[in-house]
Amino acid sequence: MIFSFDLLVDAIVSGILIGAFYAAVTAGITLSFGILDVVNIAHPGFIILGSYIVYIISLNLGIDPIIAAILVTPAFYVLGAAIYQVYYVSFEKRGQESMRGLAFFFGILFITEVSLVLYFGVDYRYVEARYIGPTWHFGFVDIPLRILVPCLVSLLLIAALQLVLTRTFIGRAIMAVAQDELALRLMAVDPIRIKRIAFGISIATAALAGAFLIIIQPVEPSVGREYIGRVFAICVLGGMGSLPGTLVAAMLVGIVESLTSTFYGPSWAPAVSFGFLLLTLAVRPAGLLGR
Repeated sequence: MIFSFDLLVDAIVSGILIGAFYAAVTAGITLSFGILDVVNIAHPGFIILGSYIVYIISLNLGIDPIIAAILVTPAFYVLGAAIYQVYYVSFEKRGQESMRGLAFFFGILFITEVSLVLYFGVDYRYVEARYIGPTWHFGFVDIPLRILVPCLVSLLLIAALQLVLTRTFIGRAIMAVAQDELALRLMAVDPIRIKRIAFGISIATAALAGAFLIIIQPVEPSVGREYIGRVFAICVLGGMGSLPGTLVAAMLVGIVESLTSTFYGPSWAPAVSFGFLLLTLAVRPAGLLGR
């Protein structure tokens, strides 16, 4: 291991940038798993689907990947709402969401991945944009724009979701449905409708996360598997249902992974980051900002 202050600062900055991306990837899980208690392990599959849709739009129409993702966000919201309705009628309504519901989302993940493989093959795909390639240099710190731009938009995404949850009626209803569904019914609010809206929003975030992913790196259909464990770990580490906690946890995981990759090698990064998760939860079981 070769230690230097320059490498340390550069690794921390890189960790913060990639941590913001992790927060965007995990935001949907925070809504579905952290608030609704729906174990949507197919979420990374929707992110990869978003990457490929952004790829198609960007390739054929020449639209910026992030703008393309914003354009398809409503379609992802409708898809998420429809999936939750099927999940509710088939499993949650019958009280069978534990194992059968988990198998349902695993099936969606498998179908999504296989469909993408059959249509696109296993070759890596990438997009082009003006900010993919250039790097800003601040002394000994290098900041690639292909990571900086997704980082900034990710922060905007987290801020927008937090404002929705805390300042709007729908957002407060989403938070309430996780705490006391009966009380929500007594206020003449349909909790199933609120859950459907929340799950739609969680899947809509996958479109943006997919754009960020294909900007940062080329993608192929199975890339999403790398994020299944990480997103749930960040969700739990930040505190169930806490978007600020998700952001803090994602930043910490990003920094830990970046430091480990820089000084010990990338193969150690997952083990060290999950070790950090276990150590933190041993000290604070509710997560960093959990209640």
